[in-house]
Amino acid sequence: MARIGFIGLGNMGLPMAQNLIKAGHELQGFDIFPASVDRLVAAGGKAAADAGAALKGADVLITMLPSGKEAREIYLGPKGLIAQAATGTLLIDCSTIDVASARAVAAAAAERGLEMLDAPVSGGVGGAQGATLTFMVGGSDQAFARAKPYLEVMGKTIVHAGGSGNGQAAKICNNMVLGISMIAVSEAFVLAEKLGLDHQKLFDIASKSSGQCWSLTTYCPVPGPVPTSPANRDYQAGFTAAMMLKDLKLAQDAARESGASTPLGAEAAMLYNLFVGQGAGAKDFSGVVNFLRGA
Repeated sequence: MARIGFIGLGNMGLPMAQNLIKAGHELQGFDIFPASVDRLVAAGGKAAADAGAALKGADVLITMLPSGKEAREIYLGPKGLIAQAATGTLLIDCSTIDVASARAVAAAAAERGLEMLDAPVSGGVGGAQGATLTFMVGGSDQAFARAKPYLEVMGKTIVHAGGSGNGQAAKICNNMVLGISMIAVSEAFVLAEKLGLDHQKLFDIASKSSGQCWSLTTYCPVPGPVPTSPANRDYQAGFTAAMMLKDLKLAQDAARESGASTPLGAEAAMLYNLFVGQGAGAKDFSGVVNFLRGA
Protein backbone atom coordinates (compact mmCIF):
# COMPACT_ATOMS: atom_id res chain seq x y z
CA MET A 1 0.00 0.00 0.00
CA ALA A 2 1.17 3.53 -0.78
CA ARG A 3 1.55 6.64 1.32
CA ILE A 4 -0.59 9.30 -0.32
CA GLY A 5 -0.76 13.04 0.25
CA PHE A 6 -4.08 14.68 -0.66
CA ILE A 7 -4.61 18.45 -0.89
CA GLY A 8 -8.13 19.80 -1.37
CA LEU A 9 -10.79 17.99 0.65
CA GLY A 10 -13.95 19.63 -0.63
CA ASN A 11 -17.15 18.05 -1.95
CA MET A 12 -15.18 16.02 -4.50
CA GLY A 13 -11.79 15.65 -2.86
CA LEU A 14 -12.96 14.30 0.49
CA PRO A 15 -14.88 11.26 -0.84
CA MET A 16 -12.06 10.55 -3.28
CA ALA A 17 -9.60 10.54 -0.37
CA GLN A 18 -11.95 8.39 1.70
CA ASN A 19 -12.06 5.76 -1.06
CA LEU A 20 -8.26 5.61 -1.08
CA ILE A 21 -8.31 5.05 2.69
CA LYS A 22 -10.91 2.28 2.29
CA ALA A 23 -8.57 0.61 -0.20
CA GLY A 24 -5.90 0.41 2.49
CA HIS A 25 -3.64 3.31 1.56
CA GLU A 26 -2.10 5.53 4.22
CA LEU A 27 -3.35 9.02 3.53
CA GLN A 28 -2.41 12.41 4.95
CA GLY A 29 -4.55 15.35 3.86
CA PHE A 30 -4.75 19.12 3.98
CA ASP A 31 -7.47 21.63 3.28
CA ILE A 32 -7.82 25.32 4.14
CA PHE A 33 -11.03 24.43 5.99
CA PRO A 34 -10.23 22.53 9.22
CA ALA A 35 -13.65 20.87 9.29
CA SER A 36 -12.81 19.04 6.07
CA VAL A 37 -9.59 17.74 7.58
CA ASP A 38 -11.54 16.61 10.65
CA ARG A 39 -13.84 14.54 8.44
CA LEU A 40 -10.81 12.97 6.79
CA VAL A 41 -9.38 12.02 10.19
CA ALA A 42 -12.74 10.54 11.19
CA ALA A 43 -12.49 8.34 8.09
CA GLY A 44 -9.07 7.05 9.09
CA GLY A 45 -6.78 9.59 7.45
CA LYS A 46 -4.12 11.78 9.02
CA ALA A 47 -4.19 15.56 9.29
CA ALA A 48 -1.44 17.57 7.61
CA ALA A 49 -0.69 21.03 8.98
CA ASP A 50 -0.14 22.50 5.51
CA ALA A 51 0.37 21.53 1.87
CA GLY A 52 4.04 20.81 2.40
CA ALA A 53 3.26 18.49 5.29
CA ALA A 54 0.79 16.57 3.10
CA LEU A 55 3.58 16.05 0.56
CA LYS A 56 6.25 15.00 3.05
CA GLY A 57 7.08 11.31 2.75
CA ALA A 58 4.35 10.70 0.16
CA ASP A 59 4.78 8.25 -2.70
CA VAL A 60 1.90 9.95 -4.50
CA LEU A 61 0.49 13.47 -4.15
CA ILE A 62 -3.04 14.22 -5.37
CA THR A 63 -4.45 17.73 -5.58
CA MET A 64 -8.01 18.94 -6.12
CA LEU A 65 -7.88 22.72 -6.48
CA PRO A 66 -10.34 25.45 -7.56
CA SER A 67 -8.50 26.91 -10.58
CA GLY A 68 -5.27 27.30 -12.50
CA LYS A 69 -4.29 30.22 -10.28
CA GLU A 70 -4.23 28.01 -7.19
CA ALA A 71 -2.46 25.23 -9.09
CA ARG A 72 0.34 27.56 -10.16
CA GLU A 73 0.61 29.02 -6.66
CA ILE A 74 0.82 25.68 -4.87
CA TYR A 75 3.07 23.85 -7.34
CA LEU A 76 5.43 26.50 -8.71
CA GLY A 77 8.08 28.75 -7.21
CA PRO A 78 10.99 28.16 -4.84
CA LYS A 79 8.65 27.07 -2.03
CA GLY A 80 6.16 25.24 -4.23
CA LEU A 81 5.36 21.54 -4.09
CA ILE A 82 7.51 20.75 -7.12
CA ALA A 83 10.54 22.27 -5.40
CA GLN A 84 9.77 20.33 -2.21
CA ALA A 85 8.92 16.96 -3.73
CA ALA A 86 11.32 14.09 -3.23
CA THR A 87 12.70 12.24 -6.22
CA GLY A 88 10.25 9.58 -7.36
CA THR A 89 7.11 11.28 -6.05
CA LEU A 90 4.22 10.94 -8.48
CA LEU A 91 2.15 14.13 -8.80
CA ILE A 92 -1.49 13.92 -9.90
CA ASP A 93 -3.60 17.05 -10.26
CA CYS A 94 -7.31 16.18 -10.42
CA SER A 95 -8.42 19.81 -10.57
CA THR A 96 -10.25 21.20 -13.58
CA ILE A 97 -8.04 24.08 -14.71
CA ASP A 98 -6.95 25.81 -17.90
CA VAL A 99 -4.79 23.83 -20.30
CA ALA A 100 -1.97 26.41 -20.22
CA SER A 101 -1.61 26.16 -16.44
CA ALA A 102 -1.67 22.36 -16.54
CA ARG A 103 1.12 22.31 -19.13
CA ALA A 104 3.17 24.94 -17.29
CA VAL A 105 3.05 22.96 -14.04
CA ALA A 106 3.86 19.69 -15.83
CA ALA A 107 6.83 21.30 -17.57
CA ALA A 108 8.18 22.55 -14.24
CA ALA A 109 7.80 19.06 -12.78
CA ALA A 110 9.63 17.53 -15.75
CA GLU A 111 12.54 19.94 -15.24
CA ARG A 112 12.98 18.43 -11.78
CA GLY A 113 12.68 14.91 -13.12
CA LEU A 114 9.26 14.35 -11.56
CA GLU A 115 6.35 12.52 -13.19
CA MET A 116 3.12 14.52 -13.25
CA LEU A 117 -0.37 13.97 -14.63
CA ASP A 118 -3.35 16.24 -15.13
CA ALA A 119 -6.34 14.03 -14.36
CA PRO A 120 -9.60 16.02 -14.13
CA VAL A 121 -12.75 14.08 -13.33
CA SER A 122 -16.33 13.80 -14.47
CA GLY A 123 -19.19 12.29 -12.50
CA GLY A 124 -19.97 14.83 -9.80
CA VAL A 125 -20.24 14.30 -6.07
CA GLY A 126 -22.20 11.08 -6.54
CA GLY A 127 -19.43 9.67 -8.69
CA ALA A 128 -16.81 10.67 -6.13
CA GLN A 129 -18.76 9.01 -3.32
CA GLY A 130 -19.48 5.85 -5.30
CA ALA A 131 -15.98 5.61 -6.85
CA THR A 132 -17.49 5.72 -10.34
CA LEU A 133 -15.72 8.83 -11.62
CA THR A 134 -14.32 9.16 -15.12
CA PHE A 135 -10.69 10.32 -15.17
CA MET A 136 -9.37 12.08 -18.29
CA VAL A 137 -5.60 11.86 -17.97
CA GLY A 138 -2.80 13.80 -19.61
CA GLY A 139 0.87 12.89 -19.24
CA SER A 140 3.45 10.27 -20.15
CA ASP A 141 2.70 6.58 -20.62
CA GLN A 142 4.99 5.76 -17.70
CA ALA A 143 3.28 8.19 -15.31
CA PHE A 144 -0.14 6.96 -16.41
CA ALA A 145 0.82 3.35 -15.71
CA ARG A 146 2.00 4.30 -12.21
CA ALA A 147 -1.15 6.30 -11.46
CA LYS A 148 -3.76 3.94 -12.86
CA PRO A 149 -4.06 1.66 -9.78
CA TYR A 150 -4.82 4.67 -7.59
CA LEU A 151 -7.25 6.22 -10.07
CA GLU A 152 -9.09 2.90 -10.37
CA VAL A 153 -9.81 3.04 -6.63
CA MET A 154 -11.61 6.37 -7.13
CA GLY A 155 -13.16 5.88 -10.56
CA LYS A 156 -14.72 3.48 -13.01
CA THR A 157 -13.44 4.79 -16.34
CA ILE A 158 -9.78 5.81 -16.70
CA VAL A 159 -8.78 7.21 -20.09
CA HIS A 160 -5.29 8.28 -21.14
CA ALA A 161 -5.95 11.28 -23.38
CA GLY A 162 -2.35 11.90 -24.42
CA GLY A 163 0.39 14.28 -23.34
CA SER A 164 0.37 16.87 -20.58
CA GLY A 165 -2.70 19.12 -20.67
CA ASN A 166 -4.74 16.72 -22.76
CA GLY A 167 -6.73 15.59 -19.73
CA GLN A 168 -7.86 19.17 -19.22
CA ALA A 169 -8.56 19.53 -22.95
CA ALA A 170 -10.78 16.45 -22.88
CA LYS A 171 -12.62 17.66 -19.76
CA ILE A 172 -13.51 21.11 -21.10
CA CYS A 173 -14.54 19.73 -24.50
CA ASN A 174 -16.78 17.15 -22.81
CA ASN A 175 -18.36 19.69 -20.50
CA MET A 176 -18.96 22.12 -23.34
CA VAL A 177 -21.02 19.35 -24.98
CA LEU A 178 -22.82 18.81 -21.66
CA GLY A 179 -23.60 22.48 -21.12
CA ILE A 180 -24.92 22.92 -24.66
CA SER A 181 -26.98 19.72 -24.58
CA MET A 182 -28.59 20.60 -21.23
CA ILE A 183 -29.73 23.93 -22.64
CA ALA A 184 -31.08 22.20 -25.75
CA VAL A 185 -33.03 19.63 -23.70
CA SER A 186 -34.33 22.34 -21.37
CA GLU A 187 -35.49 24.46 -24.30
CA ALA A 188 -37.33 21.46 -25.72
CA PHE A 189 -39.23 20.90 -22.46
CA VAL A 190 -40.07 24.61 -22.17
CA LEU A 191 -41.42 24.57 -25.73
CA ALA A 192 -43.36 21.37 -25.01
CA GLU A 193 -44.99 23.07 -22.01
CA LYS A 194 -46.10 25.97 -24.19
CA LEU A 195 -47.52 23.57 -26.75
CA GLY A 196 -49.38 21.46 -24.19
CA LEU A 197 -47.18 18.37 -24.55
CA ASP A 198 -46.75 16.34 -21.36
CA HIS A 199 -43.23 16.01 -19.95
CA GLN A 200 -43.40 12.22 -19.78
CA LYS A 201 -44.70 11.95 -23.34
CA LEU A 202 -41.84 14.06 -24.68
CA PHE A 203 -39.35 12.03 -22.67
CA ASP A 204 -40.78 8.71 -23.88
CA ILE A 205 -40.47 9.83 -27.48
CA ALA A 206 -37.16 11.75 -27.43
CA SER A 207 -35.35 9.20 -25.26
CA LYS A 208 -35.96 6.58 -27.94
CA SER A 209 -35.45 8.89 -30.91
CA SER A 210 -32.75 11.08 -32.44
CA GLY A 211 -32.96 13.58 -29.57
CA GLN A 212 -31.59 11.03 -27.10
CA CYS A 213 -28.62 12.25 -25.01
CA TRP A 214 -27.24 12.01 -21.46
CA SER A 215 -28.80 15.35 -20.45
CA LEU A 216 -32.20 13.85 -21.29
CA THR A 217 -32.03 10.21 -20.28
CA THR A 218 -29.83 10.40 -17.15
CA TYR A 219 -30.18 13.99 -15.96
CA CYS A 220 -33.59 15.08 -17.22
CA PRO A 221 -34.11 18.74 -16.21
CA VAL A 222 -37.81 18.37 -15.31
CA PRO A 223 -39.28 16.32 -12.44
CA GLY A 224 -40.75 12.92 -13.12
CA PRO A 225 -39.24 11.10 -16.09
CA VAL A 226 -35.88 10.32 -14.39
CA PRO A 227 -36.50 9.93 -10.63
CA THR A 228 -32.80 10.21 -9.74
CA SER A 229 -32.26 13.55 -11.49
CA PRO A 230 -31.79 16.74 -9.41
CA ALA A 231 -35.03 18.12 -10.85
CA ASN A 232 -36.83 15.89 -8.34
CA ARG A 233 -34.94 17.46 -5.41
CA ASP A 234 -35.49 21.15 -6.19
CA TYR A 235 -32.24 21.10 -8.18
CA GLN A 236 -30.04 20.23 -5.22
CA ALA A 237 -26.66 20.18 -6.90
CA GLY A 238 -24.80 17.18 -8.13
CA PHE A 239 -22.85 19.59 -10.36
CA THR A 240 -23.48 23.25 -9.67
CA ALA A 241 -24.33 25.90 -12.22
CA ALA A 242 -21.28 27.84 -11.03
CA MET A 243 -19.03 24.89 -11.84
CA MET A 244 -20.61 24.49 -15.27
CA LEU A 245 -20.01 28.19 -15.91
CA LYS A 246 -16.37 27.78 -14.85
CA ASP A 247 -15.86 24.92 -17.34
CA LEU A 248 -17.62 26.75 -20.16
CA LYS A 249 -15.39 29.79 -19.56
CA LEU A 250 -12.32 27.53 -19.64
CA ALA A 251 -13.54 26.15 -22.97
CA GLN A 252 -14.00 29.65 -24.34
CA ASP A 253 -10.54 30.70 -23.16
CA ALA A 254 -9.07 27.66 -24.90
CA ALA A 255 -11.09 28.37 -28.05
CA ARG A 256 -9.76 31.92 -28.23
CA GLU A 257 -6.17 30.81 -27.62
CA SER A 258 -6.34 28.06 -30.24
CA GLY A 259 -8.44 29.92 -32.81
CA ALA A 260 -11.31 27.40 -32.67
CA SER A 261 -14.86 28.45 -33.58
CA THR A 262 -17.34 27.50 -30.83
CA PRO A 263 -20.46 29.67 -31.27
CA LEU A 264 -22.77 27.32 -29.35
CA GLY A 265 -20.22 27.04 -26.56
CA ALA A 266 -20.08 30.83 -26.37
CA GLU A 267 -23.87 31.07 -26.23
CA ALA A 268 -24.02 28.42 -23.50
CA ALA A 269 -21.43 30.31 -21.47
CA MET A 270 -23.46 33.51 -21.81
CA LEU A 271 -26.70 31.82 -20.70
CA TYR A 272 -25.08 30.16 -17.69
CA ASN A 273 -23.45 33.46 -16.78
CA LEU A 274 -26.91 35.06 -16.68
CA PHE A 275 -28.34 32.11 -14.73
CA VAL A 276 -25.58 32.23 -12.12
CA GLY A 277 -25.87 36.02 -12.02
CA GLN A 278 -29.43 35.61 -10.76
CA GLY A 279 -28.08 33.91 -7.64
CA ALA A 280 -28.46 30.33 -8.87
CA GLY A 281 -24.77 29.38 -8.76
CA ALA A 282 -25.26 26.81 -6.00
CA LYS A 283 -28.17 25.11 -7.76
CA ASP A 284 -27.66 22.16 -10.07
CA PHE A 285 -26.78 23.19 -13.61
CA SER A 286 -29.92 21.44 -14.92
CA GLY A 287 -31.90 24.16 -13.14
CA VAL A 288 -31.17 26.34 -16.17
CA VAL A 289 -34.59 25.14 -17.35
CA ASN A 290 -36.15 27.55 -14.83
CA PHE A 291 -34.09 30.41 -16.23
CA LEU A 292 -35.33 29.56 -19.73
CA ARG A 293 -38.90 29.61 -18.40
CA GLY A 294 -38.26 33.12 -17.14
CA ALA A 295 -38.60 31.95 -13.53
